[in-house]
Amino acid sequence: VQLQASGGGLVQAGGSLRLSCAASGLTFSRYGMGWFRQAPGKEREFVAVMSWSGSITYYADSVKGRFTISRDNAKNTVYLQMNSLKPEDTAVYYCAARLFVDSIDYQSLRRYGYWGQGTLVTVSS
Repeated sequence: VQLQASGGGLVQAGGSLRLSCAASGLTFSRYGMGWFRQAPGKEREFVAVMSWSGSITYYADSVKGRFTISRDNAKNTVYLQMNSLKPEDTAVYYCAARLFVDSIDYQSLRRYGYWGQGTLVTVSS
């Protein structure tokens, strides 16, 4: 299984970026797909997740209203549209896959069986 994240870069505060994560080696349409991030010196944290069908989504409070997760099962790709970026959004962003998305532990890293390599997002003030 490979999850290849891309789209990171340097952007000014208030700007936008769209991250992509291309999956291979798994039946993509059966997996919930999530995004996490890890800032320097901090633990990895949940950002957003979408169920296999796209009917269920959850977001971290810190990104609600600014970030949007979406997926294209025909392209085996999940996206994270990030708007109104803030310096505190600076982090390495990781995509991850899990079989079921539920309302209880969608933020738990341990429930995600596959991880991508990460893409760096830097937001300047």
